[in-house]
Amino acid sequence: MKIRKAYIRIDEKVIENVFVHENKKDEQTLIAIPDLEWSTIIPYEEEIQECKDRLRTSLASKVSEEVAEQLTRKINFWVREM
Repeated sequence: MKIRKAYIRIDEKVIENVFVHENKKDEQTLIAIPDLEWSTIIPYEEEIQECKDRLRTSLASKVSEEVAEQLTRKINFWVREM
């Protein structure tokens, strides 16, 4: 498991830790953001644009569209680098 630093400010709160766990056996990556009480699983076979759209939509239910977009970009980068 890797812990990435997002450093995204929402009002007076900062989203800092994003947990990224790659499960090679099941061919998926678990993403968790405890500050938002949010998590998701990204299967290896999921297309990049489909993944971005799904992440953005899911995150937008917890934060603003702007913050959801920032987090989506960061998560996509971290998942693709693994």
